[in-house]
Amino acid sequence: MNRFIIEERLRQFFIEDIGEDDLSSRVFDSVHHSTAFVRAKEEGIACGLFIFEIGFGLLDQNVKVTLHKKEGEPFHSGDSLVELTGPTHSLLSGERVLLNLVQRMCSVATFTSHCAEQLAGTPAQLVDTRKTTAGLRIFEKYAVRVGGGKNHRNGLYDAVMLKDNHIAACGSITLAVQKARQFVGPLVKVEVEIETKEQLIEAIEAEPDVIMIDNQSPETIKQWVQLVPETILTEASGGITIETLRAYGETGVDLISMGALTHSVKQLDLSLNVTSSHKEVMK
Repeated sequence: MNRFIIEERLRQFFIEDIGEDDLSSRVFDSVHHSTAFVRAKEEGIACGLFIFEIGFGLLDQNVKVTLHKKEGEPFHSGDSLVELTGPTHSLLSGERVLLNLVQRMCSVATFTSHCAEQLAGTPAQLVDTRKTTAGLRIFEKYAVRVGGGKNHRNGLYDAVMLKDNHIAACGSITLAVQKARQFVGPLVKVEVEIETKEQLIEAIEAEPDVIMIDNQSPETIKQWVQLVPETILTEASGGITIETLRAYGETGVDLISMGALTHSVKQLDLSLNVTSSHKEVMK
């Protein structure tokens, strides 16, 4: 992840939460120090714990951050993930913003890991979508990678995906692909979304880099994939759940995209608790 972008986002998040001042933490003077631990209240996959280092580095460099888990490492309920020591007012001012973000990242990584396990032994790769939380895309897509998934396109700027509305506005799949090829470079992938066998045949003839088969059953996809030449990647998408993931993985499709990796996860339960506090000795 790009540290500059992380810091920029965190500054925005702190402005939203802290504003001009944290009124509650005014009860602590600058020499009041505490030790706190971030603990898990359920099992999961560690992801984004370094956010505490970067975040408190922005708020107060006197906060010492010790990470107890590595990225991608499993943890259990009750495990200590991070130890924090420093000025109490800074610990409490940064608590909610950083905890919210790390909880989100751990939840995405954990769910992605469970989904990736369902595809073990199949040729299919699990990929995410653009159905991310506004402002959190870089964090959520990073968490997908930590959980064992792959990133699809990061945004509208790094790949062409011709969906139903693009095709309808152009008039046909053939025209849409031709127009896309005219303005993108040779290293930019062109993907076409299809929903019928007729569209599949037209897409194959148009020769995009990827054909996305949308909202079809595993049985149908298994039949259609056999018609696609090896030079074109195939992707299954639309309404795929962790319960149906294995069936889609066994169709022979190359990619399986799941919006649920980022838009439907439940926030993992982590807590930050102060365990001791004291007055720092002034020298």
